Amino acid sequence: MYLVKSPLLLRWYYPSLTWNKNRTQKVIYLTFDDGPIPDVTVFVLKTLKSFNAKATFFCIGDNILKHPEVYEQIKAGGHRIGNHTFNHLKGWKTPDQTYIENFSKCQELTQTELFRPPYGRIKKSQIAGLRSVKPNTQIIMWDVLSGDFDTALAPHKCYENVIKHTRNGSIVVFHDSLKAFERLEYTLPRALKHFSEKGYQFGVL
Repeated sequence: MYLVKSPLLLRWYYPSLTWNKNRTQKVIYLTFDDGPIPDVTVFVLKTLKSFNAKATFFCIGDNILKHPEVYEQIKAGGHRIGNHTFNHLKGWKTPDQTYIENFSKCQELTQTELFRPPYGRIKKSQIAGLRSVKPNTQIIMWDVLSGDFDTALAPHKCYENVIKHTRNGSIVVFHDSLKAFERLEYTLPRALKHFSEKGYQFGVL
């Protein structure tokens, strides 16, 4: 189970994390988790470029090492890089020290101030640990989850999730992964067209 809109209770419990940006400006923030992946990430980059859009990619360290040429394409496109741990660890099920070490291993490759916990699951003790290692770390969550990772979700429903819930300052989560590709391939170009026609800009975090 997952919620398309991030619940108020979680926002209250984790007030130091970033859930959305400025609501007064007509800017939305597209983010992509779990890459870089050949073909899928390349599709995302080409689609973004066709709309002159920028995005933020939360990369898994292991995938960066496996696909360095795709990682370089992300950077060359002027997009922002975020840390998504080296091995996509679930914070709630991982000892703090292991989690921090995995974050740091990915950080050696990404050299970024942005971090998104895989699955959105992180303990307060891990937040404190990350910030003790790298004090200026911004932990980025979201307010719209596209659901593209859900293989039971029809592509048009994924698109509807994004269109219905995204507004000024929204941080929207997609996944540049093989699992998500069927829904991502359908939704991303249509969402970019929809919001472009409504005068939105696409910002980086």
